[in-house]
Amino acid sequence: MSLSTEELDAWLRLAHRVGVGVGRASMRRLLAALGSPQAVAAASFEVLQELVGTKRAEELRGEPPGHAARVAATRAWLDERPGRRLLTLADADYPPLLLHTADPPLLLYLEGRAELLSANSVAIVGSRRPTPQGLENARRLARQLGEHGWTVVSGLAAGIDGAAHAGALEAAAGTVAVVGTGLDVVYPHAHRALAARIAREGLMVSEFPLGMSPLADNFPQRNRIIAGLSRGTLVVEAALRSGSLITARQAVEAGREVFAVPGSIQSPQARGCHSLLREGAKLVEAVDDILDELADGRASMPSRHPEAEEAAADEVPEAEDAVLRALGHDPVSLDALMARCGWPAPALNVRLMELELEGRVARLPGGLFQRQQAG
Repeated sequence: MSLSTEELDAWLRLAHRVGVGVGRASMRRLLAALGSPQAVAAASFEVLQELVGTKRAEELRGEPPGHAARVAATRAWLDERPGRRLLTLADADYPPLLLHTADPPLLLYLEGRAELLSANSVAIVGSRRPTPQGLENARRLARQLGEHGWTVVSGLAAGIDGAAHAGALEAAAGTVAVVGTGLDVVYPHAHRALAARIAREGLMVSEFPLGMSPLADNFPQRNRIIAGLSRGTLVVEAALRSGSLITARQAVEAGREVFAVPGSIQSPQARGCHSLLREGAKLVEAVDDILDELADGRASMPSRHPEAEEAAADEVPEAEDAVLRALGHDPVSLDALMARCGWPAPALNVRLMELELEGRVARLPGGLFQRQQAG
């Protein structure tokens, strides 16, 4: 769905404030309470102060520097080429797996096949300085996953990421590249041709505004999106201080599977994988090790078809529809649930307590909630 100029202005205003001090959790709280970014922009200081405190309310006042130019540049980029889109947290086709994480992005800049965001996906990540065998393993496993219908998600980095994207492009299921720059900036430069091919045949994704350079802090932040879009994360090679281990930890926090390829005990690039294996990651020697573990996950993928949504609505009374349908069947945080169903926190907490007492919802460790099957 194309954003109107008014909507684009309001969403970019919110996203810019996130970058200069107002956290994403605060923005999601404002959206849940007020209903839209336009309503947030129009809210009085007193309303903002009540919702997010004095300091953040002050940061939300006035127009961000360079805002008009930012809106114009983004509109020009969106209109320049088919396949470009700005996906917002309020869109019905926001990827359900990512929504059901602790920190879903407010905005995603997209170029390519947007439907891949909701495909059955496995992330493949690893070292920027891999061994030749590591590169071959990443490419082979990505290709084989694609041949079995699984989209491969990675971060376009040098090394394992690039090999995973290249292998996935050899199969029909495609690949998603989540980058730590604006989509008009390719990093590393050596992957310009690869990025262009992914934009044509797969999907390029970023939460960062156009023009954003590859700042060091961006990459751990984008890793949560890689993990959040995927049913499982495979680490092919990684040193003990690798950023790939951050992605693996974020996958665990999101309740997803973690896989690791073992290597030589003499290789520094295998130590991160061996550490993950000691902590309970699934050992991968062949693609079947991944497919067998995720076999049940394919069947439980949240449906995006209208017929399935109608069937789900028929299972519960009208009063329960909004919250239970927003819950889906995966564990979900209160913030993500607020964003999905649009209820303010007090009303949502009351409804969750009612559903918990009825045995329809379970409260899990870590502030998560999960819908219970009818017994």
